[in-house]
Amino acid sequence: MSKSIERVRRAAGEAGLEIEIKRMGESTRTAAEAAQQCGVTVAQIVKSLIFQGKESKNLYLFLVSGANQLDAKKAAALTGEELERADPRHIREVTGFAIGGVAPLGHLEPIGAFADETLAGFDIVWAAAGAHDAVFSAEPRALLAAAGAKLVDIAA
Repeated sequence: MSKSIERVRRAAGEAGLEIEIKRMGESTRTAAEAAQQCGVTVAQIVKSLIFQGKESKNLYLFLVSGANQLDAKKAAALTGEELERADPRHIREVTGFAIGGVAPLGHLEPIGAFADETLAGFDIVWAAAGAHDAVFSAEPRALLAAAGAKLVDIAA
């Protein structure tokens, strides 16, 4: 098992979140791919989007339903600064994950996290587990609590 996947498993356990990580054998990098692999709607997929502060370069995690887009103005208002796409190398250095496998928890360093309030409307959601083909399911509020994410209105 990869170090990244093991880090997700360990972080979930430490947060009291029981998960079963599944290796799907095919890519789950996009919400559509993940939904197809998991047999659920795109809306039940948790997209882990990482942006950085334009001035501070601090990373911020936005957990968004696969059916929604992140509203950049709402996101900037929550962080208190203008945001820009984060460099993939910077993301990997801080989170320990490569793009396409960024999990909501298990980051190498803590980062501010915000979650799309529409995720709370599902019984189960699916999120990346540290690799391009690794996912896990969880009850949304338990997942967001384990990830330290604030439930807010961030959808466009």
